[in-house]
Amino acid sequence: MTTVLLVDDQDLVRAGLRALLTRDDSIEVVAEATDGRRGVAAAQRHRPDVVLMDLRMPVMDGIEATRLIRADEELSGTRVVVLTTFDDDADIVEAIRAGAVGYLLKNTPREELRSAVTRAGRGERLLSPEITARLMDMVAVCQAAPTPDPRLALLSSREIEVLTRIGHGDTNDEIAAALHLSPATARTYVSRILSKTGARDRPELVVIAHRSGLA
Repeated sequence: MTTVLLVDDQDLVRAGLRALLTRDDSIEVVAEATDGRRGVAAAQRHRPDVVLMDLRMPVMDGIEATRLIRADEELSGTRVVVLTTFDDDADIVEAIRAGAVGYLLKNTPREELRSAVTRAGRGERLLSPEITARLMDMVAVCQAAPTPDPRLALLSSREIEVLTRIGHGDTNDEIAAALHLSPATARTYVSRILSKTGARDRPELVVIAHRSGLA
């Protein structure tokens, strides 16, 4: 069972998310909050597996709330997934820096959103295709000529292939299909790459792949 906290200042949005998520018997919405400050308090009280966090809210925004949740040692098992209508470059970067494991837009299809919550509960990092594209654009602007990252020397040829697919924005299941692996093996490769490179999360691997010219 994946437990979820909804943090959004719009009542209709929260109601819609609750109705959508609870159609999946493996997901339980344990609490709701109307702003970032209440969201942090609710996370401390309920210790959910996943927090679906809006960005633009009164009292405290979603980025600061995310930062506070990730800084709380007692919430080390809680993952924050940003769910917003905004795809501003600064918001994306700040949310990732604050510790969000995912950044999704509110137009994400229903099945994909439920899947994203489950995957985040398992510890996976995730970005919507639109956000992956924006990260790619930001990397391209910052560094037009690829410079191989020295950490690539630590990776096997198969791990380089997996990193390349990550750079294209593939999910673990898509990596498995493209490289003829089982989903469990694909997840193992991603974990190894994170460990070997010292990357904090999947978005950082996307940056490494693009700066190195792999994707």
